[in-house]
Amino acid sequence: MRVTRISANLGVDDMAAARSFYTDFLGMDVGFDLGWVVNFHVPGNDAASVQLVTRDATAATDSHVSVGVTDVHEAYQLAQRRGYEIVHPLTEEPWGVTRFFVRSPSGAVVNIVRHD
Repeated sequence: MRVTRISANLGVDDMAAARSFYTDFLGMDVGFDLGWVVNFHVPGNDAASVQLVTRDATAATDSHVSVGVTDVHEAYQLAQRRGYEIVHPLTEEPWGVTRFFVRSPSGAVVNIVRHD
């Protein structure tokens, strides 16, 4: 398993105002928009991105950062073997990703995700 991308997940109350800031002011493109989460990236560089979240659709808590990996099942097994707290179980989501949330030793909630 290797990391393929990392995105900060920022909580927002007003998605429209935030969208304008990232697209109109910073010139970023929308990578995807699920309503409750919108990904913005630097044009021509999908790896340089930020995600805005109003409230996660299926998890009881929001994550602080998303880390894309090549093998989410391997990452899940490794997290379990190391005894890390699984905050949201390994889940195949209806929007085409498989993911789980794990708590880092410093307390941050990390969304480990594989885009299918």
